[in-house]
Amino acid sequence: MTTTAPVPVETSGPDVPSLVAGLRATFATGRTREVAWRLAQLEGLERMVAEREDDFAAALAADLGRPRVDAWLADLAPSTAESAFARKHLKRWMRSKRAGLPLSVQPGSARYVYEPLGTVLVIGPWNYPVYLTLAPLVAALAAGNCAVVKPSEHAPAVAALLAELLPAYLDPDAVAVVTGGPDETQELLAQGLDHAFFTGSPEVGALIMAAAAPTLTPVTLELGGKSPVIVTADADIDVAAKRIAWTKLMNSGQTCIAPDYVLVEEAVRERLVEGIAAATRELRGGASDGLRIVNARQATRIAGLLDDHGGRVTHGGHVDVDAAGGPTGEPTIVVDPRPDSRLMQEEIFGPILPVLTIEDVDTAIRFVNDRPKPLAVYVFSRSKAVTRKVTEQVSSGGTVINHLMFHVLVPQLPFGGVGRSGMGAYHGRWGFETFSHRKSVLTKPTRPDLSLIYPPYSVKAEKLLRRFF
Repeated sequence: MTTTAPVPVETSGPDVPSLVAGLRATFATGRTREVAWRLAQLEGLERMVAEREDDFAAALAADLGRPRVDAWLADLAPSTAESAFARKHLKRWMRSKRAGLPLSVQPGSARYVYEPLGTVLVIGPWNYPVYLTLAPLVAALAAGNCAVVKPSEHAPAVAALLAELLPAYLDPDAVAVVTGGPDETQELLAQGLDHAFFTGSPEVGALIMAAAAPTLTPVTLELGGKSPVIVTADADIDVAAKRIAWTKLMNSGQTCIAPDYVLVEEAVRERLVEGIAAATRELRGGASDGLRIVNARQATRIAGLLDDHGGRVTHGGHVDVDAAGGPTGEPTIVVDPRPDSRLMQEEIFGPILPVLTIEDVDTAIRFVNDRPKPLAVYVFSRSKAVTRKVTEQVSSGGTVINHLMFHVLVPQLPFGGVGRSGMGAYHGRWGFETFSHRKSVLTKPTRPDLSLIYPPYSVKAEKLLRRFF
């Protein structure tokens, strides 16, 4: 995910050390550990999304120009689904798990339990400012933690709404919201919280990790990168084109797992390019105006990617930084840009789609593997051998075959990056475990108390110990 310059917003101006101290005091009471408390928080979050849908839709429209149905589909419905799934499975997740014992430790019993970390920090992004803030909060609450929520300053209307609603629907002594920008984030990280969860760009992720290092605060980093789409000649080109267009249009391409570029075999390249363009027109109902970009700085950066790329612009190509209703960019296809161009080096995070010609799937695999590990890899092919080869040989946060982005909606799967695209995972049980400590518990009887294990050791005792240990 690519960052932009801060949008001025009014900060809440809290006394951060006192706020964190209050959350820690709440955690020390033990009430957040109770299953009833955890379930009540999840129910409150779901009720908040349902009862205040109009307010969330209006805030998303103000910040991102997002239509109401897209607000529900991309931000609100997934937030509710994540919470409902956690609520359904929480009691099973919380159960202690038995473990075996080696002969050297018997007799006894072993188990491990999940305990909450304490007071944690969730730093949300601007591109899906509801879902990508609430989903990790769901995990933190399900695990029994107190939490500080730091919404993105680049989505000020949503940030203000979360600051108003979260204390009203959740336990206000256990969940706090701090608005503002990088200064507030740095101050929060300086408190030595028990975990920090960040969604954003690799560049800012590195700053988050550095700020967390002095206090040894563990971090989960949900980042981004250039997620490729590999299309082979035997793929269903019509379906591939429509699915690529649909996911690239979502939020104007400002999605961390959006298709960043396409690698397609030459035999079907022109058909795919025309299919994506036709699907784009169809999905937009024939509209020819540009898609909303979050702010002028982001739009200027996207426009710069269209300079000196060495490719052929077949559709679109215009970015309007000064549009009356906010910056916009046309859905744009660029065929065969130079691999060393900015367009192919930076995460696009906008409505531009480079399409590069490849000889075969092996060429595609080498191309992807020569670059930082992406957050997602998408493959369109009818060949199981091809899809298996890509899955096995390309390292990525996730792989989707014959579609795009849907893995983010599967709570049974871990969602996260690898390498530069992130560290750690969440969703469903994976999020519960991210915000929990797996504590081992070993119980030994007081009898028998074999003298064999205590010194001094005779020659015979040492031989027996070597056999058992």
